[in-house]
Amino acid sequence: MATLLRTSFSDPGVIPRALPDEAAFIEMEIEATNGTVPQGQRPPPRIKNFQINNQIVKLKYCYTCKIFRPPRASHCSICDNCVERFDHHCPWVGNCVGKRNYRYFYLFILSLSLLTIYIFTFNIVYVALKSLKIGFLNTLKETPGTVLEVLICFFTLWSVVGLTGFHTFLVALNQTTNEDIKGSWTGKNRVQNPYSHGNIVKNCCEVLCGPLPPSVLDRRGILQQEESTAQEESCPRGPTAQEPPAGKGPGGQAEESSTQQKDGSLPHPSAVPVPSLSSAEVPEKQQTSGELPVPSQDTGQAEH
Repeated sequence: MATLLRTSFSDPGVIPRALPDEAAFIEMEIEATNGTVPQGQRPPPRIKNFQINNQIVKLKYCYTCKIFRPPRASHCSICDNCVERFDHHCPWVGNCVGKRNYRYFYLFILSLSLLTIYIFTFNIVYVALKSLKIGFLNTLKETPGTVLEVLICFFTLWSVVGLTGFHTFLVALNQTTNEDIKGSWTGKNRVQNPYSHGNIVKNCCEVLCGPLPPSVLDRRGILQQEESTAQEESCPRGPTAQEPPAGKGPGGQAEESSTQQKDGSLPHPSAVPVPSLSSAEVPEKQQTSGELPVPSQDTGQAEH
């Protein structure tokens, strides 16, 4: 359980994305190297050559993270991050398996294989000894749980032990699952693995017992102002205040405004009709100082 939790919740080796200034500088370098590409032609691939142990390794450009990925790194489409020494994305642990948590993943599947073999073996021994005393059919009736465990372990044993054996083979060669699937060192080119020491013990010590690099993620970093502004602009805004409905005529139907001309231009302000207000309807601020509103007869009757 400890190795499972460590694999799931540890940083697999995520490489931070380039800042806007860094991405702009990298773009300028690429344009200066490749030059101007004529319109209609495909630009050359963004690749840098790097030499490791007399072997040329290509550094590919990540269009999502805006960086040149280090050797053996790859972009995970599920996590949407570039991971150093990317092995694979494991859905069972819910995390990528990379440089910083591969040893814990290997110890997890190794301990799981040993546990499955242990349960399967001793359940078989228990059923066999019980069958010698009371018979096989009576054993099935008395201990159905044990028989069920034997069946479950039998079907899971092949997958778990097979997975452990496959990763043991990769550790001995100092190779990743991603490199094995792509055939980076065993394909048609027959290029030797520049990361292998040529010795199984040295490869196992480097992968499982080597120094663990620190995480480069800034977990307590503050979100940049430009990023927060871009997120606010991308968020949908709420509905705007609706305009008041047009005035209705005596017949209850809305009267269409004739203030807009045929050519789409707005009329002069003097052409817009202004409704007349009585002295009782005029606000207090619009009345001249020293004049008091004269109450109408209807107002007096309402007060009586």
